[in-house]
Amino acid sequence: MSALRLVFAGTPEFAAHHLQALLDSHHQVVAVFTQPDRPAGRGKQLQASPVKQLAEQHGLPVHQPEKLKAADDQALLAQYQADVLVVVAYGLLLPKAVLDLPRLGCINVHASLLPRWRGAAPIQRAIEAGDSETGVTIMQMDVGLDTGDMLHKTHLPITADETGGSLHDKLWQAGCPALVATLDQMSEGKQTPESQDDNLATYAHKLSKQEAQLDWTRSAQALALQVRAFNPFPVCFSELNGERLRVWQAQAIAMKHQAVPGTLLNHPEHPLLVACADGALALTLVQLAGKKAMSANDLMLGYRQKFQAGMQFGTVSE
Repeated sequence: MSALRLVFAGTPEFAAHHLQALLDSHHQVVAVFTQPDRPAGRGKQLQASPVKQLAEQHGLPVHQPEKLKAADDQALLAQYQADVLVVVAYGLLLPKAVLDLPRLGCINVHASLLPRWRGAAPIQRAIEAGDSETGVTIMQMDVGLDTGDMLHKTHLPITADETGGSLHDKLWQAGCPALVATLDQMSEGKQTPESQDDNLATYAHKLSKQEAQLDWTRSAQALALQVRAFNPFPVCFSELNGERLRVWQAQAIAMKHQAVPGTLLNHPEHPLLVACADGALALTLVQLAGKKAMSANDLMLGYRQKFQAGMQFGTVSE
């Protein structure tokens, strides 16, 4: 089995795991492209991406163009004479001129079962939608957004307690061997591309902090899925008397009530039970501003006066 000459393009932790898998394989990574350093943390200091940090540890050339549309940037990529450009959560759309540079084209590791959940946030959108399974798709890239022919699929169940964070880790663990296996097939000319059915496509919009505010006029089940999907980012929240409460874990409770959505209910088993349009949401792990996350029971021990039955949480429509 011949070793392929690879250029890797990726940015976050999810991508760094795949870069490590390639470094551990018999294939040869000759250069890395990643997003420019971005301000991060309270001090807003420029911070290198996880992919850049890993690449530098291994002495690989690292390039960080803002885009890959300029002729100079494309010439930089061309000089490496790659067999394949491997793209994992890079954050840039590649123009056709770039897609055509490597001998065997460009492949992408996408964290969904395409054509479902094309786009930026497939992991979270699958949980939020209540999907029973997801997976990893390795695809041959074309000029569309996650529209290329599929080379490999790995299926994973979404468990009842799955969060965005736990699924993220399961997917990179599944994606790494799938990527290496796909490259092995490509080196032997054994890949069998499968076209996507565009009629089955759904789009995974990028996550925003604004949409993490809980809308109590939705059903408790929908909000419970949202809480799981948005843990650990961007983390769901609501506001009570002008104070923000982050919600890390919650449970949908099937019950009848006459309360206005957003009302804190009195319940013997659930100290933080909030009325929804359908059912109620028990907030089980929460966080006040400036405090550590704590259970609902611990919150009520220290802050009972702030959370009394009948109080009204804010809604998106206000």
